[in-house]
Amino acid sequence: MENTNVPITSEFIETIIKSNYIFNNMMLSSKPYIIKASPKSDMAIIWINIWDVQSCYKAKNLINRCFNVGSYIVTMQGTKMNPGIL
Repeated sequence: MENTNVPITSEFIETIIKSNYIFNNMMLSSKPYIIKASPKSDMAIIWINIWDVQSCYKAKNLINRCFNVGSYIVTMQGTKMNPGIL
């Protein structure tokens, strides 16, 4: 990932997720949602929704884990569960 001008798309994020071992045995419930952190920032926020049982065991194992995407470090953070949004 030498070229930092690679557009970040849902498909690109799905490829990264499928190739990373911390996501083994997990399925996305929907496409990743990507927004820019602010108009002048080079940081993006990406939401992923994984399929999980009620215990949220798989999601809990991802929270605060870090992994690399090219030369960048990604940190997984949890959010409040909102069953009304798909």
